[in-house]
Amino acid sequence: MPTPHDALPFPTRPVRRVVIAGGGTAGWMAAAGLSRALGKAVEIVLVESEEIGTIGVGEATIPTLMTFHRLLDIKEQAFMAATQATVKLGIQFDNWRQVGHRYFHSFGTTGKDHWMANFVHFWRRGREEGVAEDYDQYCVELLAALENRFAHLPRNGVNYAYHLDATLYARYLRRFSESFGARRIEGRIVDVLTDATTGFIEAITLADGQRIEGDLFIDCTGFRALLIGQTLGVAFEDWSHWLLNDRAFAVPTVLAGDPVPYTRSIAEAGGWQWRIPLQHRAGNGIVYSSRHMDDDTARSTLLGSLDAEPLRDPIQLRFRPGQRQRYWHRNCVAIGLAASFVEPLESTTIHMIQRGIVRLLQSFPDVITPEGIDAYNAQLAGEMEHVRDFVILHYHATGRRDTDYWRTVATMDLPASLQARIDLFRETGNVFHVPMELFAENSWIQVMMGQGIEPRQFHPAARVMSPPDLARFLRDVQVQARRTVDGLPRHGDYLRQYCPAPAP
Repeated sequence: MPTPHDALPFPTRPVRRVVIAGGGTAGWMAAAGLSRALGKAVEIVLVESEEIGTIGVGEATIPTLMTFHRLLDIKEQAFMAATQATVKLGIQFDNWRQVGHRYFHSFGTTGKDHWMANFVHFWRRGREEGVAEDYDQYCVELLAALENRFAHLPRNGVNYAYHLDATLYARYLRRFSESFGARRIEGRIVDVLTDATTGFIEAITLADGQRIEGDLFIDCTGFRALLIGQTLGVAFEDWSHWLLNDRAFAVPTVLAGDPVPYTRSIAEAGGWQWRIPLQHRAGNGIVYSSRHMDDDTARSTLLGSLDAEPLRDPIQLRFRPGQRQRYWHRNCVAIGLAASFVEPLESTTIHMIQRGIVRLLQSFPDVITPEGIDAYNAQLAGEMEHVRDFVILHYHATGRRDTDYWRTVATMDLPASLQARIDLFRETGNVFHVPMELFAENSWIQVMMGQGIEPRQFHPAARVMSPPDLARFLRDVQVQARRTVDGLPRHGDYLRQYCPAPAP
């Protein structure tokens, strides 16, 4: 992307009415962003059907959601109470590198960086000198997560995200959007009408005969992609040769004990399981490859591993990893599952919804042009490819060879962009970071080292310190992290005081 436009002309009428097709998290996030930012200049209409349910088994997020909420002036305490939210400091990965091995990808920074070299270079030299502890010991968020502690600190001293109920989040955003003038229309879409001259969507028709016209349409119809795919024919770029998983089962359970401030990802023979704690229940699921694990085995593996009583039968989901060849085509923008999907291993689904909305707001047209569309598509495609590479890293960099699934992912060819990152870090200890990409250097470092890739050398800046000075530097960083964590309350206690959610 971008791809060439067809020869049809672009109309010059201004965008004054936006129609969002579909609700759920994607639709109501779009409505919230548009109504809050542009509600006085543009009419916002959202069409959804109560016949199409949503799955609220618990959703994990990443810290960028806080930025979205700040832009919209959403109050954290009210949002967390309304969505059963808990704090997420990172993800614990069990059995990924080897069966029985565990590592943690935290949201925080580790140690203190030098302008020439990341902290990992000083840590690496410290290991050589025998004066460094495990890399984990220098990160506040990681230590706090494993000790089940959290509190807000001055100057954003702890980086965090949320676990939340996606269904309750959509309801919360609906109330928020409607307070800024967004209008909801109930109905099931049965037809999408286009203009023969321009190829633009003119209107959507509902089952009761209503015709909903608009200037810009946002496709939030999920994997069905009724507008961008079925009507406008924008093809889907399939990534299943890199990301094998194509199915999932999800089930909520009662909460066993206080919620921990992290997501768990537990690798299995043909996929992985998630555990996401909310305030009054937990979300559980298994993501798997149907080529390597049959449905009955996946379902029984999930149910057999639950640590609490299920609240309903598991729901099965089917998906295909990849992205649309265009996120924006003619007067239709795809947001959410209609646009792209990478399995929720690193909790990027809501982030990509948010990025699509923010990019749209930043490039919102008075009159739609090919140039604006091309810029939007290039930005979103690039961001999604970085997410794709980061997720593939977890599978390929593994010592597991115990099943055909793990043998396949460990030996598959990689995107050239990911192979270059791995080679660079292994040989130099440096991380190739693209401006504006989602995952920071410390995320790549934690996952690469957690999966068994360690740098063979370190930057000469780490040799400037004498061994005693290096030992003192590392010890001071560790002591400061330890002191900060020791001053934090228990996560569950903090939630009960800060944002208690009503019992369901």
